[in-house]
Amino acid sequence: MPVHGAVEPIDGLGPLIPGAKNCMVRRIGVVLTAMLLVVAGSCSEPERAPAVPGTFSVALSEPARLLPAEVTDLPGRLVADAVWTPLFAARTDAPAVRPLAALSATSTDLITWTVRLRPGMRFHDGSPVTAQSYVDTWRTVLLRQWRGAEVLTKTLRAKDFRAADPLTVELVLERPLGQVPLMLCAVVLVPLPPSALSAGNWTEFAKHPVGNGPYRMVEPWRPGSGARLARVEDYQGPAKGIAREITLRVAANPDEQYELARSGQVDLATEVPGGRHHQMHSDFGDRVLMWPLPEVTMLGIPLRDKRFTDAAARHALALAVDRAALEAGPLRHQVDVATSVLPPAVVLGRRSAKCRPCNFDPTAAKALWEQANSPATELSLTFPAGADAWAQALAKQLGATLNLTVSPKVGESQDGLSVLTRTPHTRSPHELLASLTALGYANAAFDQAMTAADTADLTTSGDAYRRAENQVLRDLPVLPLWSGHGHAVWGQRLSEVTPSPSLAIDLATIKVA
Repeated sequence: MPVHGAVEPIDGLGPLIPGAKNCMVRRIGVVLTAMLLVVAGSCSEPERAPAVPGTFSVALSEPARLLPAEVTDLPGRLVADAVWTPLFAARTDAPAVRPLAALSATSTDLITWTVRLRPGMRFHDGSPVTAQSYVDTWRTVLLRQWRGAEVLTKTLRAKDFRAADPLTVELVLERPLGQVPLMLCAVVLVPLPPSALSAGNWTEFAKHPVGNGPYRMVEPWRPGSGARLARVEDYQGPAKGIAREITLRVAANPDEQYELARSGQVDLATEVPGGRHHQMHSDFGDRVLMWPLPEVTMLGIPLRDKRFTDAAARHALALAVDRAALEAGPLRHQVDVATSVLPPAVVLGRRSAKCRPCNFDPTAAKALWEQANSPATELSLTFPAGADAWAQALAKQLGATLNLTVSPKVGESQDGLSVLTRTPHTRSPHELLASLTALGYANAAFDQAMTAADTADLTTSGDAYRRAENQVLRDLPVLPLWSGHGHAVWGQRLSEVTPSPSLAIDLATIKVA
């Protein structure tokens, strides 16, 4: 039996001998310390799984929805762009489109459109993609009043659509519109397979969607975890996916995404937190992508309020906003300050110069406010939940520059200023400009410019939409603030990381070393 207080022999060290007790204790301490350091090191540095050739992993936030007609957020578009192929893809260098699931969209009167489909396209369950697939899907979208219904009813203003033959869709509008090919790029208008349309179990379908794209989901989506995508080997679209398999890994927040990519636990992070913005180039070199998101934020004004009927008052408010300070401060470099009403995500080309009301000019703002002789001394500013930090700062800017009391609050109001954030479904300038009329904006010159733009060919409509936008900048029914942009960073195994047609990340075109 061991004696209480005695030191027992340790295998590999031999028995303790008289006079060597202190030495052996030191040896034991060194061994135990080394063992603890090894254990600690294994905890702080996660073991990286060996890279599998032809595959890569992606960190993303939890998608809000996976039903394509309901998708609006970046993670949802990321998945949808891999699993589905839209009819067309917008060109970013010119107002034109690139055929994907369609071959062409033509019209002789800009009212009746003929959309010819690419032959051989199939859903991941093997069923063919036909004109009837689109017709039945769009009817379901309208019946269920999913978000895609807004594109069909408000943006396209479709009066009818039908299958003229197995590979031809005829789309009839209420009025002439040359923007149709650009609007048919919308991910909310992609087709659903007959099996899903007949079953009508949309909760289950959203867990394991079946699309017509270059990748299929090989397992149901696991909330908080993700899923795996496998390349469709017999895909008949314009270009097969490059990687053989893609693992989608849900991260709790952008900070976790960034750290997973920096430590090599994933190959690609689709968001960069504001706190890492200044170090992303030092951490990843030139493996950084920034691109415009389909998201624009404006300041809405109650146009019937007598305090704002004078355009000088509205211009004063616009010039009183220091957008650059908000971008670098509470917005944490996640936006592009406005240079016009239409954001960079809209396919129209950039303006030659920054719009006058998009500047910060406190001296001019004060002069215009006094010129307008506005009776306002107190204003409310309503904003959406989660925007407290920058909304409070915006209210302080307006109050300090114009000597007002501006009270920010969460919610919706028609009594004062309101923050308006829009996520257009299409990249056509028509959608965003036409939506201003719903805010009570009316101007004959604006209406005339919009009619000219809408009835022009897609490739020649840009100048007319610019005239409509310029009229908005003169009247300022809304004040341009900023638009969102995305960030992505990736490891050395990947290349050719580019935005997707819906302005997520194009997973299908990424090359793997």
